[in-house]
Amino acid sequence: MTLLRALAREFPNIDSALAEIARLSAVLTLPKGTVHVISDIHGEDKKLRHVINNASGTLRPLVEHHFQRRMEPKQLQEFLTLIFYPAEVTQRLEQTLTDREELRAFARRTLRHQFELVRVLASRYSLKRAMQVFPREYSDLFSEMLHEPFNERGREFVEAIVDELLLRGRALHLIHITGRLIRNLAIYELIIGGDCWDRGPRGDRVVDYLRDQPNVSFIWGNHDMAWLGAGLGHEALICHVLRVSLRYRCLGQLDEGYSIPLTPLEHLVRTVYADDPAAHFQPKTSGMREDLIVARMQKAAAIMQFKLEGQMLARHPEWELDHRRLLHRIDHAQGTIEVDGVTYSLRDSFLPTIDPADPYTLSPEERECLGRLKYSFTHSQKLSEHLHYIVGNGSMYLRRDDHLIFHGCVPCDERGEFLPMPIEGEQLSGRAMFDAIERVVARAMEQRQEQHLDLLWYLWSGPRSPLFGKDRIATLERDFIADKTPHHETKDPYFALIHEPWFCEKVLAEFGVDPARGLIVNGHVPVKIEAGESPIKRSGKA
Repeated sequence: MTLLRALAREFPNIDSALAEIARLSAVLTLPKGTVHVISDIHGEDKKLRHVINNASGTLRPLVEHHFQRRMEPKQLQEFLTLIFYPAEVTQRLEQTLTDREELRAFARRTLRHQFELVRVLASRYSLKRAMQVFPREYSDLFSEMLHEPFNERGREFVEAIVDELLLRGRALHLIHITGRLIRNLAIYELIIGGDCWDRGPRGDRVVDYLRDQPNVSFIWGNHDMAWLGAGLGHEALICHVLRVSLRYRCLGQLDEGYSIPLTPLEHLVRTVYADDPAAHFQPKTSGMREDLIVARMQKAAAIMQFKLEGQMLARHPEWELDHRRLLHRIDHAQGTIEVDGVTYSLRDSFLPTIDPADPYTLSPEERECLGRLKYSFTHSQKLSEHLHYIVGNGSMYLRRDDHLIFHGCVPCDERGEFLPMPIEGEQLSGRAMFDAIERVVARAMEQRQEQHLDLLWYLWSGPRSPLFGKDRIATLERDFIADKTPHHETKDPYFALIHEPWFCEKVLAEFGVDPARGLIVNGHVPVKIEAGESPIKRSGKA
């Protein structure tokens, strides 16, 4: 009844309801809009801008089709650049195009071409849908321009618009927002297939930019879960996020982007790790902070992460991950560590905060440092806004027509049987697992209970996590063991089986997609195009 009352308010009589039904029936006859899927952005905000600006490659052929015979090659390229980068081009023109008559001629010509593209792109949608994308302040003007060719108007109509805006100093501004409108109309829906953050410089700017796009949906990735857990106060994930940010010097996203100062961690290393060369923790790039300080900070964050993960794994015997608790397997006298029953030499045995008798307990200095960092993470307003945006617009998977879209994998064994993941006392596999994870993520946002936050850690790197797809994440081994044998991480059999048509059909059917026509779209694993690798698997169905 609640839904019926809401519908009754929107459609109070039979005629209004029938009119909407007729409109929707007509919409079904229109061509399907372009759905642009981008995955694994990993904090690369500049690359993301470029990919979105060219509308997944759909705009160039459209512009060339309509204007190649009417424009010289140089003019066509300049127009394309304006369409792809309207803000940057108009900002430059404000400085260089100072002659009033030249500006008037440029604005009239450019806006006519832009409005032509707007009409072509808007014709793919219903008027209601197109107007939803129009900038609010100029909605009436763009509506007029949609019908301009069908009215008996001369060139004076557009020229009057240009002249008035030119008089007010806003002609280039209209060119700018029309360029953005063209790009927004070119893509019906933008789907982010997971991982806004990781080793790239500015995950905060990635989310900022996505929030400015008109129709965005998210598929969560394992790095998104790591940042979600950190923002909600999960201490092990806070240390993980800090460690990765320090390793790749993505520090701007923390202090500048999210107002999370690293002073507590810097104080810790200046007092506890002051004599540590931290030779194997050198950051990947240079920056304003001294490399040695950053290396020590990364190491300190890593040690706290390993301790806190050890505590957490002890809380969850159902995960069967006790073999990943490694700190008590260190022989401090011999400088060795045991991994999977094999003893390896440590290449770094300076571990001043680890008590061999109680290796998983934070030292007083670590506890004070982490307490202050946790406060900063959980009280960052911008980080909270970003996480609510991604969770509110996100899910574990999406179905679009005959496409099944998710980030990582559907955990399975070598025979293609779906494997279960323990979720709140239940062993769930396949679609039931994905649906249950969505419910847990929602509860984690609302309640911040330890069990829900721990599951976010598992989603980041647990062996049955559909967002991770490996048997382990060998961070400690890579940091402390020179022998590469224990560095190996085994992929889930899913990634081999998606080359098999029968397995893809099984996955598609599990999620309610026609197995005969369906296609699996997922990210997480990079495709090495330069090495001749194809994004289309041998099955032709993934």
